[in-house]
Amino acid sequence: MTPDPGLQGGVRITGDTTHACGEAAFSVREWLNARALSAQSRGCVRHDRYAGGHHFTLQPKPAAAWVPQCDTLALPERLRIHPESSDTDLEIEIMVAMLMAPDALEFPSFEEFESAVRVRCNTVRAARKAALAFDTEAIERPAEFWTYTETRGFTLRPGTDLVQALRKATQPDDLAHAYAFSCYRATEYVLLLAIAEEAARAHPQLSAALNRQWEHRAIQSGEFHDVFLREYGSMDRPVPSRYYVPGDRVWFRNPDPNSADAPGYEGSWVIYLGSGQFNNFWKTNAHFSFDSKCVEVYHWRHGAWKDAEGRVRIDEDEVERRVRATLADSDELARVLGKMQRPRDPRGVYDQGGCIDRTREFVLHLREGSNQIRLPEH
Repeated sequence: MTPDPGLQGGVRITGDTTHACGEAAFSVREWLNARALSAQSRGCVRHDRYAGGHHFTLQPKPAAAWVPQCDTLALPERLRIHPESSDTDLEIEIMVAMLMAPDALEFPSFEEFESAVRVRCNTVRAARKAALAFDTEAIERPAEFWTYTETRGFTLRPGTDLVQALRKATQPDDLAHAYAFSCYRATEYVLLLAIAEEAARAHPQLSAALNRQWEHRAIQSGEFHDVFLREYGSMDRPVPSRYYVPGDRVWFRNPDPNSADAPGYEGSWVIYLGSGQFNNFWKTNAHFSFDSKCVEVYHWRHGAWKDAEGRVRIDEDEVERRVRATLADSDELARVLGKMQRPRDPRGVYDQGGCIDRTREFVLHLREGSNQIRLPEH
């Protein structure tokens, strides 16, 4: 048995007992085999047993071929899989990216690992389908499911199912009448939908508690982050700039102080869909690549103007025109990406930083017995 590796990357399975840990690790191996991951490259996954658990990483050769310099953006192309049309392939993309995590992703059981993968799949599917209208001030949701007060936010009408209500709010039947969201609130609804779907399947008590919570009061903004999410990486230990796992919540920071004064343009919150794509809440099926998202955020500065009250606004048509021109000019594109694809400065600082966040966010453990989601008392 090898000594504990400490802060090593990949996926680590722990357990209450040595036997339970071994059983969980066996289930992970079976899960991998069932998805034919090993068929991509024989012996691609390294499995080590340590005093504190079992550790899974990619072997050096497939790691270098599939995720060079921790860049996961082209994983499906390198693996020759199609996660946009295959749920199994999406699971494979998620797992390979997790196996390359710079710091270990720990799971106390196989069941918790399995739920984490499903939550990520749920998040990706919900983000792909989301069709919303951008507005940081409008207050609207499907009236048959939701009601609003300033103190409680949007809450469920009695007898309403949270999953159904979230789907109706984010996936409208009529795309011409999409409901208004900020990008931050949109990511909350998508993540909450993913959590609620898995809770209904794997933790009925949590599912019921979530429904009761949203009948009483919405959890949102900083509280949502604290209750439901883990932040991976830090300003001092940043995640590699091209490392993303499908289902991550990602922030692209606006490094221009003038246009960042426009409400909703301080940055852009999105979901990483995999396959090198970040979702576009406002234009379904027009998702962003890593480059195009950086270029869009860069050109917000060129769309900024002030209204009669002196408030900063953004001319989206001007932004789109400039984005198209930059993407068509290889020299200008290289210049813009050289500025933007750098780690962001700390909040409040506008110096030489780009738009790339140093952290990623994803959902906490939620299975019975290891649930980390602590809903506030009413």
